[in-house]
Amino acid sequence: MSDATLWATVLAGSAVCLGLKVVGAYVPRSWLAGERVGRIMGLVTVALLAGLLAVQTAGDGQGLAVDSRLAAVGVAGVALWLRAPFIVVVILAAAVAAGLRALGLP
Repeated sequence: MSDATLWATVLAGSAVCLGLKVVGAYVPRSWLAGERVGRIMGLVTVALLAGLLAVQTAGDGQGLAVDSRLAAVGVAGVALWLRAPFIVVVILAAAVAAGLRALGLP
């Protein structure tokens, strides 16, 4: 892919995102006031964040990667399940990732 094509793609994607944002500002409030719409909007947010977490944790370019990131997210999940404070969750996950990388795991 040439630089010009890449920039054209980035600019086109940016224009589409801006267009969606502008269109979203003009959606009538009555369309968003329903209970069902509110519930769906909440679920879409969670689904997007879960997808982002999965891609950033197990993604490696074009394939899947099992490395220290996956173990760190697992430890963070367990710590969250045990209702540990957020700072403890972050420190545990970072310590696990750093420890596994120190042991040679990618």
